[in-house]
Amino acid sequence: MPSSFSRRILLTGAASLFYSSTKKSMASDTQNNFTQVERIFQDAIKNGKTPGAVAAIAHKGQVVWKGVFGQRALVPHPEAMTWDTLFDMASLTKVLITAPAIMQLYERGLVQLDVPVCHYLPKFSGQGKQEITVRQLLTHYSGLPPDLDLSTPWIGRNTAIQMVFSCTPIHPAGKQFVYSDINFILLGLIVEKLSDLTLQDYATQNIFKPLGLKRTFFTPAPTLSSTIAPTQYDEKGNLLRGIVHDPTTRRMGGIAGHAGLFSCADDMTRYAIALLNKRAGCSSPFPLKAETLVMMSSPQQPAGKTDQRGLGWDIATHYSTPRGDYFPIGSFGHTGFTGTSLWLVPQTDSFVLILTNRVHPYGKGNVIALRHDVASAAALALEHL
Repeated sequence: MPSSFSRRILLTGAASLFYSSTKKSMASDTQNNFTQVERIFQDAIKNGKTPGAVAAIAHKGQVVWKGVFGQRALVPHPEAMTWDTLFDMASLTKVLITAPAIMQLYERGLVQLDVPVCHYLPKFSGQGKQEITVRQLLTHYSGLPPDLDLSTPWIGRNTAIQMVFSCTPIHPAGKQFVYSDINFILLGLIVEKLSDLTLQDYATQNIFKPLGLKRTFFTPAPTLSSTIAPTQYDEKGNLLRGIVHDPTTRRMGGIAGHAGLFSCADDMTRYAIALLNKRAGCSSPFPLKAETLVMMSSPQQPAGKTDQRGLGWDIATHYSTPRGDYFPIGSFGHTGFTGTSLWLVPQTDSFVLILTNRVHPYGKGNVIALRHDVASAAALALEHL
């Protein structure tokens, strides 16, 4: 069955909403399987939850639906969203770059998961921190605070590192799930220490290039600005476009283990397909072993704890709304504060990718319900493929 392409122009107030979708290799009686998915995106934009979105759904290793909705920018002037738009991936940096980098070092025997972090970073000690292990950083059971203190106008990577090394845990290690950016700042520092490379250079050599990612990077060049979805105004009134939204990463120069990555739908679908293929033991360029990916996406939290986390990946916590109502436990994913998410379903070799800049322009958007509802509608639609 040949592919079909539909385009609609929707008007909400004075802004036009661009929308397109493609559906591949579907019988005629399933052409409208994703109508509800499309309606969910349209309604979210109409209701001001996000200015626009790019999304993809895959099943059995193939992308079966793509969507482009709404506006890439609302200010200083409207710009239509496009499939090739670059997005600030926010905390997806944790699972796309930092966690796999650590696990590459694990495969090489350079990192052990249950060794204290201070073995690799000796200055990270005292105040109970000497008990925190690499596994606890990856699962967010370290007991460390959620973020560095931003109430004072500190700036600089070295200052951030000093603050990380001197921070005080808020819970004993291994006792409670607390999602923490500090965990992944530390993991990024371990990658740099053991590889003798910056995190950016390590990722380029060991993740981007092996996967053939063409438009995935930290600190995008100013020449790419026009294709980047802007986020919101910073504390000085400057619209962030190609400058990372996360304030801690921004103060650190745009590169950190917890945020800073920019990417696009083409690269993210390539990444997700490669990951699922390798995890299933199929031919794939993904630069980790199948058994490592299975371990990363299986529960690794301390015994008896109900918040289920893999090594980086979310499995079943209050952050798991992108699983929707029907994708099974055993699927896994992650979200980003700017409005990005990826949820993968190894049982059916499926995934749902959602890229938005929901914080544009004033930080008031919200895509929690959108992620949940799209995943639920996608799961129902995939039953008919």
